[in-house]
Amino acid sequence: MHFIDWLLISLPLAALLFVAVYTRRYMRGVTDFLSGGRMAGRYLLAVARGEQGLGAVVFVATFEVISKSGFVLAWWGWLSIPVTLIVSISGWVIYRFRETRALTLAQFFEIRYSKNFRIFTGFLGFAAGMANFGIIPVVGSRFMTYFLGLPPTFHFHQWEIPTYIPLMALLLGISLFLALSGGLITLMISNCLEGMISMVLFLVIICFLLTMFSWSEISQVLENRPPGESMLNPFDSFGVKDFNIWFVLMGLFSAVYRTMAWQNQGAYTGAAITAHESRMGGIVGGWKGMGNGAVITLLAVCALTFLSHPDFATQAQAVRAQVAEIGQPQLQSQMTIPITVVHMLPIGIKGLLCIVLLMGIFGGDGTHLLSWGSLFIQDVVLPIRKKAFTPRQHILLLRCSMIGVATFAFIFGCLFRQTEYVMMWWAVTEAIYVGGAGVAIIGGLYWKKGTTAGAWSGLLTGSTLVTGGILARQIWGADFPLNGAQISFFGSIAACLVYGIVSWLTCREDFNMDKMLHRGIYAVESEQQFKTHSEKRVTWGKLIGLDNNFTRGDKVLACGLFGWSMLWFGVFIIGTAWNLIAPWPVAVWSSFWYVVSIGIPIFFAFVTAIWFSWGGIRDMRLFFKRLKEESIDVADNGMVVDHHNLADRGIDQKTPAER
Repeated sequence: MHFIDWLLISLPLAALLFVAVYTRRYMRGVTDFLSGGRMAGRYLLAVARGEQGLGAVVFVATFEVISKSGFVLAWWGWLSIPVTLIVSISGWVIYRFRETRALTLAQFFEIRYSKNFRIFTGFLGFAAGMANFGIIPVVGSRFMTYFLGLPPTFHFHQWEIPTYIPLMALLLGISLFLALSGGLITLMISNCLEGMISMVLFLVIICFLLTMFSWSEISQVLENRPPGESMLNPFDSFGVKDFNIWFVLMGLFSAVYRTMAWQNQGAYTGAAITAHESRMGGIVGGWKGMGNGAVITLLAVCALTFLSHPDFATQAQAVRAQVAEIGQPQLQSQMTIPITVVHMLPIGIKGLLCIVLLMGIFGGDGTHLLSWGSLFIQDVVLPIRKKAFTPRQHILLLRCSMIGVATFAFIFGCLFRQTEYVMMWWAVTEAIYVGGAGVAIIGGLYWKKGTTAGAWSGLLTGSTLVTGGILARQIWGADFPLNGAQISFFGSIAACLVYGIVSWLTCREDFNMDKMLHRGIYAVESEQQFKTHSEKRVTWGKLIGLDNNFTRGDKVLACGLFGWSMLWFGVFIIGTAWNLIAPWPVAVWSSFWYVVSIGIPIFFAFVTAIWFSWGGIRDMRLFFKRLKEESIDVADNGMVVDHHNLADRGIDQKTPAER
């Protein structure tokens, strides 16, 4: 790293610290700290939430996938387009959860089921989340150690200490400072600013990569693969292990079953000003995501070219020598592309990418600290306590919990020895909780006959089967017939069956869904002013989830996303049929991916940089304005009494005429 690179890094870091201090004044209550006062607009949500996907660990995980499968996983991924679109546009789970006004998922579980169920799911989700998050800071700090050109180890007295350990402490400390300052208010604003800066920096990095590497060089490397392991031709890739068509098919079920179940972004699910705005945040986020993937994909394939093409053979020797110094085989594989990126980028460009990586680390780690720290207090400690905390006590406890999560992550990172891909670790730890919780969420939000007994039965069935399968996989290894994705899939199916059967047998009275969802006579007056209504009733649009809350502009965004995505589903269907009859030569596949995975995403990167910078600035202004006008309700703290939020007591005490 050159002095210019370090100077470039210091400027946005100073800006982030200023934001943390400035936004703290707007945090006046528990709801502000946990959910940003429920005042966020769609663009603020989309940009801030998207920044979590730009940290160093996400780059590493994506690099692992691309280095093994190239572009072919993208082809099979188009299988899931119709399902994921309907889930996104309809606001599946997310819309109804926002209507409950719950601050956390487990709070909803107490409203819908029981306090004991809330406590158990809160603890189970917290434990699984801690294990899942534990790998993120250590992988990110290892990446940054090599990226910053720091020595792998240093000596302190008689001890030899890995450099990533103090670096991990520093990065976690900055992320913790941001999260502690103003909770989600600080994180949303800082993440939104980071996201807008990243979109602009992406354009500069992309332009440089396009001048350094030609597509013919990249294609030559990607074409040079053994039969059955092609990185370009999906129909010649069935020998690729781990990241293949079966990986996609298992994920298709997860797109529906696991919606919102995993709480690493739990704070954002309740932060929108209305349920519809939360849904629109997901829709515009779909547009934004089309540009984000361009730089990661381009970096990965350019790094593979730099490492394997004859034109870069001399520079690649230095990369291989540095990789060989890493002791663990899994870490060698994981750090190969990151180290290659360091060697191939010049002064200045390296600093710009470092800014993106660091801001992604701060945004992602800060969000995880808030999500898992608040989950422990809200869903394990709070339900046990009979008397509500004062707002000051409550926020202090939340901050202490986040410090505890950061401390655990640091200790875990110091002791952890990685033996598998990052994506696989995330899938395994997530399934421990989600395998059984998914059905409790869907059944609780959409089925009035779902019961507490059914929820307990489904949760224990799914989580027990998944956990048992994971342990069996560790004991018997390859001799066990199911892999992690299959274990999760069959465990989830079993949980659904058990939930349905037990609920049907034990249901004595239908649950009052209108009361839980604040509909009809139970509507919250303060939110009615923000609701939007279409000028004309939608008919055909209901097939894809459109309702009367969609304005004309909303319909354009939603239908545009639906049409654009279905276009690629059509390409998948036609392309598959064509290749089964007359297979395309590898040169055609090369040209196809050049347009689809490089050209089009770069176009969207330019468009979304302008579009979402405007939208983010607009929403931040409105966000601060709403916070100034906000009326604080100290009872809106996550406590539940008699299956409804403590803050809803006023609604329930009104007469039908007053409602």
